[in-house]
Amino acid sequence: MSIKPSIILAAAASIAALLSSCNMPTGGGGLAAYQAYDLPTKMPTNPNNVRVKVSLSKQRVYVMEGTTMLLAMPVSVGTPATPTPAGSFTIFGKEAKHRAATHGYAYSGSEVKQTFLDKKPTGWSFKGTPMPYWCEFKPNYGFHTGWVKHQPCTHGCIRMHENLSPKFFRLVKAGTPVNISYSQPEDATVNVPLPPDAGPLPDYQGSMYVGDGYFTQHKAPNFN
Repeated sequence: MSIKPSIILAAAASIAALLSSCNMPTGGGGLAAYQAYDLPTKMPTNPNNVRVKVSLSKQRVYVMEGTTMLLAMPVSVGTPATPTPAGSFTIFGKEAKHRAATHGYAYSGSEVKQTFLDKKPTGWSFKGTPMPYWCEFKPNYGFHTGWVKHQPCTHGCIRMHENLSPKFFRLVKAGTPVNISYSQPEDATVNVPLPPDAGPLPDYQGSMYVGDGYFTQHKAPNFN
């Protein structure tokens, strides 16, 4: 299917206006730079017209309302062994404080170990991995907060930066369409600045994941 030049120009104009509205990091720095990373975001005029486009090859998400870009952000997607499913989906579940059922953290006193529920030490308590701002598009697959790396690294879910996940959560609703494919037209026109690669960064303390700290580890969402 061909794309009209007028649509491309309109989309490019809205992208330029969106990205020019704040200063953004370019991918260098450590944990402080990662935590400071943020991107401009617009609220839709009609939430029913919002749609989500995911580019697997670029690890990008584009939240659109018509030809208007509401949010363009880097994400982490599944590895070749555990790929993010491609296709057309619909968001059907949202939970701001979602936890995984089978993997997470065993804890006893001040000791915390990352493990699976069926492998936790005898007598230890267990809490599932926190997945803040969960937006499910296929059973057991969703968008959620997580460390964003510069290469595919997930088990199929789509990880969002801690400062962008609450924004995404606000933009979408049950019924929002999601298209996931190898590439998207916006890949050629949108230059999304990257946060530092989370791979080399130190992880947060286990107590943050066992408690509610990770659910609030983000800036207050700011919309244009």
